[in-house]
Amino acid sequence: MDFAFNEQQEQVRELASRFVAERVAPGYAARERAGRIEPELLRGMGELGLIGADLPEELGGQGVDGVTNGVIVEAIAGADHSAAYVQLLGSLNGSILVHHASGQMAREVVPAICRGERLVAFGLTEPRGGSDAANLQLKAKRTNDGYVLSGEKTSISLIEQASDIILFARTGEPASGARGVTAFLVPLDQPGVSRNRFQDVGTRAVGRGSVFFDGVKVPAERRIGEEGAGFRVVMQGFDYSRTLIGLQCLAPAAASLAETWRYVTERQAFGNPLAKYQGVTEPLAEAETLLSAARLLCYRTLWLRDRGLPHTAEAAMCKWWVPKLSFETIHRCLLTHGHAGYSTDLPHQQRLRDVMGLQIGDGTEQIQKMVIAREKVGRVAVPYA
Repeated sequence: MDFAFNEQQEQVRELASRFVAERVAPGYAARERAGRIEPELLRGMGELGLIGADLPEELGGQGVDGVTNGVIVEAIAGADHSAAYVQLLGSLNGSILVHHASGQMAREVVPAICRGERLVAFGLTEPRGGSDAANLQLKAKRTNDGYVLSGEKTSISLIEQASDIILFARTGEPASGARGVTAFLVPLDQPGVSRNRFQDVGTRAVGRGSVFFDGVKVPAERRIGEEGAGFRVVMQGFDYSRTLIGLQCLAPAAASLAETWRYVTERQAFGNPLAKYQGVTEPLAEAETLLSAARLLCYRTLWLRDRGLPHTAEAAMCKWWVPKLSFETIHRCLLTHGHAGYSTDLPHQQRLRDVMGLQIGDGTEQIQKMVIAREKVGRVAVPYA
């Protein structure tokens, strides 16, 4: 196995890092205060090919592999965890449309996603149970010319800025489970759709909330894939997005750690730099070791994906462990900065709040461990099977 990035990946990293330093990093705190990601930044990311870079070139992407896409996510997330979510979501939703939607729908939506002109939300979670993805309650009732949607989706990211949502709804009877779930692309500006926004601890630039559908009509051509095949559509993308989430959380932790190493060499106490004291440096050395291991796990998982090799267990490891480790690392860095770290003048508190959310969203720690166990010993490890 080659542990070095190839020439193209290094060029992509350099391009993304320059853009991040000039356009992304300076606005990190301001985006949180505004509660949104400015459209100019999105278009700038799109112009450089930093959104949905792994999608086909004929649909506006760059056609890069998963490892290269991970390089982009990591570069952006080191400066702004929320801005990196746009890239991650573009890849997830774009891939769903490329592989399962009609050619006409893909040609209409995917290029606009890649240009940063169209934000599409992902609508799976419901109030009844976020992790019980096969037991959806939102109904899509068949009519002569399409479907009528009734119900609620909750914990939806980009709740205010998204123009559309990839929605998973029940078209079969409740007892049909995963076999009765169908996917749709639904515009959010039509009659019968309403939204609200939560007051979250972190990732405020992304924004999260609920979407309500009251008799919303959806033409049949807005269905993604076959009726009843929606659960398979969504599950196929999760291994990829969970791995990218690992890098999205790891990058802010690595940024805080680098800043803290610098701080302990400059800050004086008892006549010496803080770095003189092992009680200060040993926790940082431990964090450095663990982040290095986590980074290798994430990129190895993408490497497996690029070669068509099984990586479901590894993706679940990325999803439960790396956000937890990142939170703990940033917390340690905040404490090491003392009273200054506890203020909003430094970015550690914002990074801490941002990565915390991904210990919950996109599958909890408990669910990921269950996935790992199932991959090792089969469905005997699934409590409800």
